[in-house]
Amino acid sequence: MGVVLPVLFALFAAFSNALATVLQRRAALTVPQSEGFRFGLVLDLLRRPVWVVGILAVIAAGAGQAAALATGALALVQPLFVLELPLALLIASLLTRRRLPGALWLAVAGVVAGLGVALVAASPAGNRTDVPTERWVLALPACALIVALLSFAGLRRPPGRSRAVCLGAATAVCYALTAALMKSSVHVLDEHGIGAFFTSWETYAFGASGICALLLLEHAMQGGPLVASQPALTLGDASISIALGVVLYEEHLRSGWWLLPQLLGVALVCAGVFALSRAGEGAP
Repeated sequence: MGVVLPVLFALFAAFSNALATVLQRRAALTVPQSEGFRFGLVLDLLRRPVWVVGILAVIAAGAGQAAALATGALALVQPLFVLELPLALLIASLLTRRRLPGALWLAVAGVVAGLGVALVAASPAGNRTDVPTERWVLALPACALIVALLSFAGLRRPPGRSRAVCLGAATAVCYALTAALMKSSVHVLDEHGIGAFFTSWETYAFGASGICALLLLEHAMQGGPLVASQPALTLGDASISIALGVVLYEEHLRSGWWLLPQLLGVALVCAGVFALSRAGEGAP
């Protein structure tokens, strides 16, 4: 049960996030496109009931993610969110009553198979919950700087592929950092209770990071084609989460000849994600 529980919780969270993505994208495309970073975008979206339902799905996903991170390694849980993309396309096809062509089913199979091969070969291990302060002191400014640079680069460009890639990548960093902070704060809740949870700096840090991720996500979806933003978001979140798991939580991945099936799995995932992103370009 050491791996089963976090996987199940992560799959629930991935499904909820996929549903949220479909609903939020529909809502985001109904408001005027913004040239720069605009906090008023969320106020516009709040008037769209479909966006509000999407936010409820985000909350459900957050609960599932918290449960997954409380019971499993960051390097195991976050890569499973790669499944959001195929799940989002499947949900969109059901809502619009459009059948997915065979090539897309093949891409879905590639993502699922590649993810399974990569995770089995890597076998992420370790579930440290107490991160030394000096590691956060290095990780937080580094992530903040990367997000700031990517956001600045993206918002300087007109709507299009470059803008979408930069904002998608910035969102990915925020997502990964939010997950790393959430794992720490959930441990505080489990060990010391609700009072300590609400007085822990990690709780407010992951809340702030999550809000930044939400704002960046809305601008990334508006900023350019899904084929540009989604691979940066999906693959970036998984990659950065694995790095944070190793650096912050001392999680371990198998090395040696196990790197070969890991690389094969990653290649299958990347190919599938790019194929599904191109398909998602025409999705409503």
